[in-house]
Amino acid sequence: MAILFNVHRLRMRNAKLPPCKVQRTEMPAEDAALFSYHAEVGMAGETKNKTVPHGVAGAPNESALLSLMERTGYSMIQENGQRKYGGPPPFWEGPVPPRGCEVFVGKIPRDCYEDELVPVFEKIGKLYELRLMMDFSGTNRGYCFTTYSNRRDALRCVRDLNNYEIRKGRFLGVCLSVDNCRLFVGGIPKNKQKEEILQEMQKVTDGVVDVIVYPSAQDKTKNRGFAFVEYESHRAAAMARRKLIPGRIQLWGHQIAVDWAEPEQEVDEEVMSKVKILYVRNLMLGTTEETIGKVFNEASGTDGAVERVKKIRDYAFVHFKERDDALTAMKFLNGTSLDGSMIEVVLAKPVDKNDYVRYTRGGVGVRSGSFSQMLYEFEEEIGQNITRQPSYAASPFALEAMPGATPFYGQITTAPGAVGIRYPNRACQLP
Repeated sequence: MAILFNVHRLRMRNAKLPPCKVQRTEMPAEDAALFSYHAEVGMAGETKNKTVPHGVAGAPNESALLSLMERTGYSMIQENGQRKYGGPPPFWEGPVPPRGCEVFVGKIPRDCYEDELVPVFEKIGKLYELRLMMDFSGTNRGYCFTTYSNRRDALRCVRDLNNYEIRKGRFLGVCLSVDNCRLFVGGIPKNKQKEEILQEMQKVTDGVVDVIVYPSAQDKTKNRGFAFVEYESHRAAAMARRKLIPGRIQLWGHQIAVDWAEPEQEVDEEVMSKVKILYVRNLMLGTTEETIGKVFNEASGTDGAVERVKKIRDYAFVHFKERDDALTAMKFLNGTSLDGSMIEVVLAKPVDKNDYVRYTRGGVGVRSGSFSQMLYEFEEEIGQNITRQPSYAASPFALEAMPGATPFYGQITTAPGAVGIRYPNRACQLP
């Protein structure tokens, strides 16, 4: 029987079979990328050295994400509620891009992912990373942070891609992201000096690098009951806020109020190069516009250099006819004494008429931190303490310009749908 079987197998081997016709078919690009990736890593996701990244494996658009990674060479992984593309990109050398290189992108459709976003944003310049915030369901949370390799590309991104139509009828909102490292701390005894406050904050929190304290408008020997605390990083500031905000820690036996300080507003360098208005802070209440105009006119070295002065309580805006005269006066007068008070002089920053809200890591727009700041200023003006409740949102103190805020100038206008006022130095949109 075994002999017959072997003979049969030998005959089949020597038989001349007709040639087979093989039909070739084209495979879709996304399927080809997925097939190629799985061929390398193994169908079970295991391989020589790598696996399908967490957050990509099992995603509804897994093949599209793998195709994007294969095309660009960027890595992608999901952790802590965000999916990170790049950071750093392939062959990156040097430090992480500095502050000012990151943009916030909002109003993203919930089913829109990196395979649609990256091609749009990489047209502006080299991407360092894109962090898409993800929900537990696998959809995105409607926003992401995109970091470029330099600040110029970030500014161009805001200019060119704000209101970009990502899909029919769906427009992206793009603005600069501010890596906020500053906290507002209220409830500080008014007799405490800067060094005392700095030492106390360093005792209760880590990463403190500086404190900013402004003297009272009525009594320059006292502070205003609050300070701005600068930390070495956003993470350090966030950890300090988390530690202080429950109210378990008191300073000198006083209950404190803690929140994010209003972040520094970024203004385009080209715009700032044309500014010829100075912002003067820490003036005496009795100092007049005439005195300010005379002092700044003399400091500029040019007769009639000052066009006009607008003083509001203890700060003022000084308008010059020529920018060079403004710069000369600023250099000469910043840090000097005027009527017995040490003044601070800087270039005023113009308000962007389209910038009605700012998104930051520390908060969205002007929120409770600025609310608390204005409240403390209002208390100082009326000379008494008031309960910190949102019911004061429409009170006159909403018009008050706060120290520590970026010196803006512009027209007084109300923002549609907002409780508050757009005043010379801020857009007051209260929650």
